[in-house]
Amino acid sequence: MVKLTMIARVTDGLPLAEGLDDGRDIKDAEFYKQQVKALFKNLSRGHNEASRMSIETGPYVFHYIIEGRVCYLTMCDRAYPKKLAYQYLEELRNEFERVNGSQIETAARPYAFIKFDTFMQKTKKLYQDTHTQRNIAKLNDELYEVHQIMTRNVQEVLGVGEQLDQVSQMSSRLSSESRIYADKARDLNRQALIRKWAPVAIVLGVVFVLFWLKNKIW
Repeated sequence: MVKLTMIARVTDGLPLAEGLDDGRDIKDAEFYKQQVKALFKNLSRGHNEASRMSIETGPYVFHYIIEGRVCYLTMCDRAYPKKLAYQYLEELRNEFERVNGSQIETAARPYAFIKFDTFMQKTKKLYQDTHTQRNIAKLNDELYEVHQIMTRNVQEVLGVGEQLDQVSQMSSRLSSESRIYADKARDLNRQALIRKWAPVAIVLGVVFVLFWLKNKIW
């Protein structure tokens, strides 16, 4: 069965819509929603380039598609047919683009299209029972192929993003430390030059003063 459905903008991970009734029958629903948000964050950073992917997490699977810089994601039981999950997402995509396409880029607040929940819930009901004549026909549709869509583990997907973040943070930290080291090195060199030439400058200054006084007196 379809358990969760969320839509987000890929460029910045901003959630655009979510099924309001989703997750009520799921233990640890908030945990899985946090995983989805972490995935959206990774996608916004370009950590996953696949436009379609299935990600296993516990007893469930996340399925997502990316079209027009928008990610449409659903979480289903592992036994739920992959083909139906992606056709469900395609229906959501077509309607979301038709109704909200011109406003997606300018949306500034989370869940700006929460009213889309009505269509999401109506469409989800059509896909819940895999044995209806409608869904059997969709499963038998040979023109819709999902075998080539990659399936990965959630720890692998999110872990890659975290590792890249750590590398990026380490690189930034090393760059910052290098700048600090260079500044300190310049200060030390300046101080060394001052210590080296200060006595000479003082002697020359004294000589100059004595020479000037001598000329004044004579």
